[in-house]
Amino acid sequence: MRMLESQSVVVPESRDTKPHLNNGNGTRPGRSRPVKVKNFVLDTNVLLHDPMSPFHFDDNDVFIPIEVIEEIDRFKRDSSELGRNARTISRLLDEARGKGSLSHGIRLESGGQLRILVNSPPKGIRDKCVDSLILQQALLLRDQDPDTPVILVTKDINLRIRADASGIQAEDYETDQVQLSELYSGIFEKRVSAAEMRQFTEDRGIDLAGHARDPGEYCTLIDERNPKKTQLAKVDPSGLRLVPILDCREGVWGIRPRNREQYFAFDALLDENVKVVSLMGKAGTGKTLLAMAAGLRRTVVDREFRRVLVARPTISMGKELGFLPGSMEEKLNPWMQPIHDALELLGDLNMGQENRRSSDLLRAGTIVVEALSYIRGRSIANQFMVIDEAQNLTPLEVKTIITRVGSGTKIVFTGDPFQIDNPYVDSRSNGFNYLVSRMRDYPIAAHVELAKGERSELAELAANVL
Repeated sequence: MRMLESQSVVVPESRDTKPHLNNGNGTRPGRSRPVKVKNFVLDTNVLLHDPMSPFHFDDNDVFIPIEVIEEIDRFKRDSSELGRNARTISRLLDEARGKGSLSHGIRLESGGQLRILVNSPPKGIRDKCVDSLILQQALLLRDQDPDTPVILVTKDINLRIRADASGIQAEDYETDQVQLSELYSGIFEKRVSAAEMRQFTEDRGIDLAGHARDPGEYCTLIDERNPKKTQLAKVDPSGLRLVPILDCREGVWGIRPRNREQYFAFDALLDENVKVVSLMGKAGTGKTLLAMAAGLRRTVVDREFRRVLVARPTISMGKELGFLPGSMEEKLNPWMQPIHDALELLGDLNMGQENRRSSDLLRAGTIVVEALSYIRGRSIANQFMVIDEAQNLTPLEVKTIITRVGSGTKIVFTGDPFQIDNPYVDSRSNGFNYLVSRMRDYPIAAHVELAKGERSELAELAANVL
């Protein structure tokens, strides 16, 4: 299959909320004036990325070339996310057959129609490449209905270039994309008077004076006359008041916060009212270390959770080394070594406090390290979950993981949109960004962007200049 270079067509604004079909001449039945509609032709990679994509185009008409159906059929036995999506779209199309003929088009609830294109390419076309056949279907559709714009929706960059060269408008599928420049940071600054600073300390909070913010958003209060004097705060669940964060100056499991973002992160990780936390930052900012330290504290010391469950997607950086021998645990060791490195460091730092080695906690089952491949179907209750390298997940995979969360479980996602190894997502379409943008309005969610690297001077320099 062709690679999904980027993930997610901007869904057009709905032009009419009433359901109706396109009768081929740019009008809708029962209307005296023409309604501007568009014909969207979907590529295979769009359906494999989002099986629900045919239903996301409002009252426009959606066409799926028969070659796309044939390509999807090759994935239906695959055990990966692509295989599951292939089976899902096949079931959806099979259910749609009950509403009418797919070759003639069936009406969608949004008002448009869904149709399978089965046009035969003109004689003399020798190129049997699927890309070429899909492009040819779009060209034939344009010739049949020249008054209606035809747009090819594909995640294949080269196919978009070829379509443009052939006179067909092409777009990426952008329903679930989040621009990095628009990504929520979870942190803001507010300049206040000295009186307000005193009030914040004495009353354990101050009102935002009607300027509502997202619940759980973190704030640095700055004295407007003395900028060096600051206080760390967060927005309460009402969104109308700033309250102090938890005091973590003594450290958590041997880790002491070194900058304000790490203080914010520890507050989110230790707050029992926050059920989902996302930590974003470049290499060396301490995302994984902070999450695991908080998890061990709340599990081993506070006994609020049954165990710490750490998982990450099994996606390598660079070329694959081939199949790995041994048991399941031995196969996973190379993928999970970064987790073991963090646990080893935490064990060394904590020897003077709780005197617990991470290796002992692993053997006792207090810490469980596993891959995400087999999480579907599970119900995970009373656990502190850490999902590392979440930038390599698709939006659907993130949804699948969160819907596995049972009662009493807290889940933490760590990721860096600039370090993506999954060829099927990019910095705009990955599930981590999708999670941050969708959960920001809810009090049970918190997000912190870690800016300063603390791993080492060399690591910080490399992250900034290389």
